[in-house]
Amino acid sequence: MGGFIGLLVLAVYGYGAWRFWRGFNRTSFSQGKVYLTFLWPFFVIGSKSYRQNFSKTLKGS
Repeated sequence: MGGFIGLLVLAVYGYGAWRFWRGFNRTSFSQGKVYLTFLWPFFVIGSKSYRQNFSKTLKGS
């Protein structure tokens, strides 16, 4: 059961990173693509501005 949950968490993390990476050009960020992609869960929790930009990457707007 623990292995399944770990795999699920990893899949969600990977999906979020992939979507952010692909939609980075829709954000107001100009630098730090790798850094912002790998740390996306922490920034989504801690930064309103990042949440708004992350939302743009997911919605495609």
